Amino acid sequence: MSIIPFAPVERVIREAGAKRVSESAGVALAEILEQHGHKIAKEAVRLANHAGRKTIRAEDIELAFDMMISKGE
Repeated sequence: MSIIPFAPVERVIREAGAKRVSESAGVALAEILEQHGHKIAKEAVRLANHAGRKTIRAEDIELAFDMMISKGE
């Protein structure tokens, strides 16, 4: 079970153009978003630690995401 609630995920899918969203579709996307979010967050923590910081900044998240995309993940 995902920690990301169905309602926000449903809104994302609807904003992408869907008229209706099944619960299973929302749950599937939430799980995928959570998996990728976890990978990004873990890399952001590594980047902040490398910079000698305990606080994760937006730029850590953005750089971690860019790194993930460049690796083709």
